[in-house]
Amino acid sequence: MTREQKFMQEAIALSQKGMDNNEGGPFGCIIVKGDEIVGRGNNKVSSSNDPTAHAEVTAIRDACKNLDTFQLSDCEVYTSCEPCPMCLGAIYWARPKVVYYANNRQDAADIGFDDSMIYDEMNASLEERKIPILPLGRQEALKVFHQWQHKDDKTEY
Repeated sequence: MTREQKFMQEAIALSQKGMDNNEGGPFGCIIVKGDEIVGRGNNKVSSSNDPTAHAEVTAIRDACKNLDTFQLSDCEVYTSCEPCPMCLGAIYWARPKVVYYANNRQDAADIGFDDSMIYDEMNASLEERKIPILPLGRQEALKVFHQWQHKDDKTEY
């Protein structure tokens, strides 16, 4: 068994454990730095009433807390399923060096976790989206952006 297969087995085991404990859907994820697991997560959407508590987001939060950073550039993500659009966004913000996944998005859709509508929405214009996304308050908000642009003590990311 390769190093990568061993770590994927850990992510899959987390998906099983979370499902068995009725914490949420059958999804698990680990974050690895070097040869050490630095973050663990499984889906906890239904048990925490948090629609963002997907396995990848939970694992990213755990790894960032454990490493005291908001960037995971030296890390690898092992997830039991191809990341949904939200998790993919979180992964890109965390900037790991690689993502490994087991089940694919069609496998997830086949058991009731179909993200295709969200992928379609991302490609639709704002006017065509199912949930209205409307501009409001831009001039006031731009003032804060301009302050950020000139802030001397900001943390860049």
